[in-house]
Amino acid sequence: MLTNTERVKVLSEALPYIQKFSSRIIVIKYGGAAMKNSKLKDQVISDLVFLSFIGLRPILVHGGGPEINFWLDQLKILPQFENGIRVTDQPTMDVVEMVLVGRVNKDLVASINKQGGKSVGLSGKDGLLIIPRPSGKPELGFVGEVQNVDTNLLEILINNNYIPVIASVAADKQGQSYNINADTVAGEIAAALNAEKLILLTDTPGILRNPSDVTTLISHLSIQEARDLTQTAVISGGMIPKVDCCIRSLAQGVASAHILDGRIDHALLLEILTDQGIGSMLVV
Repeated sequence: MLTNTERVKVLSEALPYIQKFSSRIIVIKYGGAAMKNSKLKDQVISDLVFLSFIGLRPILVHGGGPEINFWLDQLKILPQFENGIRVTDQPTMDVVEMVLVGRVNKDLVASINKQGGKSVGLSGKDGLLIIPRPSGKPELGFVGEVQNVDTNLLEILINNNYIPVIASVAADKQGQSYNINADTVAGEIAAALNAEKLILLTDTPGILRNPSDVTTLISHLSIQEARDLTQTAVISGGMIPKVDCCIRSLAQGVASAHILDGRIDHALLLEILTDQGIGSMLVV
């Protein structure tokens, strides 16, 4: 139980950040353990609604790999991966779209609305929000990259205090659906909107100098420092595409990018509204 003095300290520490980030856009990519654990999920949603109420303009982008795998199994479709990327043939694409757009997305929207927020669920198809292009790797099937982002619909929603929730599925001009990495979608949307922050919720504490030692967390680093750490293999494996996503968004005008451990209670509030933060922040 906090003392009265401690409560006041928490509130006074948050005030400058509330003032600084009021009316600013924050794009959050949500997935991993924080999505699978119902308690953590409720806290992420609570944080989103809180940020919206204090004047920030959050946008949530999500994946849903475990849920996709569950339904592929139900339909007797064997999941396949190439270098960690889901091979997406047409039957798999149908399941990906059904799960992300029809189930995961609407569940998140309902959770936000239940906690007092106002939310609208979208995919990249809505309002031509995202135009995809093929990944250039035919063996991956209908895996796409982001060719263009049209922010008109998002601007209407956030300017009217709605929290957009976006599934990482889009369609080309011929109507073919594509499965796009949710980190990539979040980064490109953040860049298109000149967002204040891009936040990737992950299953790791952030960027570590020693992957087996959480005390080696790197709290702040520049684009160049991130590139140097990649060259020296300090940043490796699955962290490389996340860092690359952050670098691309920063290079296109996003003020800061964050890699956070979504397994920590109220990770978003701790990172955005406290002096110390909890994850790794990348800046230009």
